[in-house]
Amino acid sequence: MAAKGPRIYPREQDPQVRAHNFEEVCYGFTPEEAVLEAQRCLHCKKPKCVEACPVSVQIPDFIAEVARGDFEKAAEVIARDSALPAICGRVCPQETQCEGACIMGVKFEPVSIGKLERFTADWMRENGKQVKTQMQPANGHKVAVIGSGPSGLACAGELAAMGYQVKIFEALHKAGGVLEYGIPEFRLPKEKVVAYEIDNVRKMGVEIETNVIVGRTVTIDSLMDQDGYEAVFIGSGAGLPNFMGIEGESLNGVVSANEFLTRANLMRAYDPQADTPIYVGHKVIVVGGGNVAMDAARTALRLGAEVHIVYRRTEKELPARVEEVHHAKQEGILFDFLTNPVRVLGDDKGRVRAIECIRMELGEPDESGRRRPVEVPGSEFTLEADVVIMALGTSPNPLLKATTPGLEANRKGCLTADAQGQTSREGVFAGGDAVTGAATVILAMGAGRTAAKAIDRYIREKSTRK
Repeated sequence: MAAKGPRIYPREQDPQVRAHNFEEVCYGFTPEEAVLEAQRCLHCKKPKCVEACPVSVQIPDFIAEVARGDFEKAAEVIARDSALPAICGRVCPQETQCEGACIMGVKFEPVSIGKLERFTADWMRENGKQVKTQMQPANGHKVAVIGSGPSGLACAGELAAMGYQVKIFEALHKAGGVLEYGIPEFRLPKEKVVAYEIDNVRKMGVEIETNVIVGRTVTIDSLMDQDGYEAVFIGSGAGLPNFMGIEGESLNGVVSANEFLTRANLMRAYDPQADTPIYVGHKVIVVGGGNVAMDAARTALRLGAEVHIVYRRTEKELPARVEEVHHAKQEGILFDFLTNPVRVLGDDKGRVRAIECIRMELGEPDESGRRRPVEVPGSEFTLEADVVIMALGTSPNPLLKATTPGLEANRKGCLTADAQGQTSREGVFAGGDAVTGAATVILAMGAGRTAAKAIDRYIREKSTRK
């Protein structure tokens, strides 16, 4: 019988303490807390949480094992559908996916599915246990994967389990993609979690070669025609930052959130001894309202700046996760809603000194369904700033399309692919942010797994025709 008591919240670092360090904010459940929270699950006959999960993790089944205290069995259930549970449990937007569909949440608070997934994965790692993957014998076929982010890792792991020889080509010097360069340490620990999950993929036989820019160092055509790869999966993400196109964006001190977070996360620029320093000054303005904006703002705060987030709609329309907004507020980040930059102001040395903004009001809904922000005439004002971070979304890098004849993309630069990941080029598949634009880790992972199955079908059918 499910316990309908209040949802259990794991301990977190004190906001006044964590605002000055990069240690993980949430400590996670203890085993006792995990069992109690798992006992709240109703075990619905038609679980809507599973329907709402992009990779269809059998959520009631794994939670039932947690409730019994069999954490190893719970991990086995999760592993059937999710390759990166310690990561997904930390960064996926559960409130709009599995937990948002939880029936328990109709009258009470939803079951803490994400934190239970995280607990299960962490327990396995901390106790030196690993789910044994069923590996098929080597089949003699080679597949190349471009990008070592969530879609690439999921695709590579799935193919390796099927018996394929898989090699991942990563442009940066460390594997992990957005998991490594995009999400801060205080949300996703790199060595403890990301490196561990990547090592599990390597243990399946997947080779990862870093510092390879496909489109420069090698091309998709050379991989297939000269190196013997029978199929290629493109999981290169969306790392090309967007800007507003306003006056003053070229001033020193205006940076994209992508560059700012890459310097902090991948290059550890918050360390005074780091080779790649990072400058925040005293006042930072972050433009945008998504998770990346929250990550950039909370990173700048930890580097010692006073931080304002400028967003053109109201708090209700913020696309960032509720938890991230809550944590940002707790830590002392200031929000300027219904505010939009119109130009960046500089000093006589070409550095940012302020940002000129205008007040907004909400009009009729736009194509996204949200009310369109409209300028309030004559409401201009300025905010002092040493650094302005633009967190306005990203697009896929155009390099692969430009260097691969016949590879089609839409007007936003996203590669065109069908539901199975097949692109306009035979044998070339794609998934994740390279296809959808910037989205979530779990959606990218699901796309990688789907494409792996399609690649397997493609190679087997092609072999049959020979």
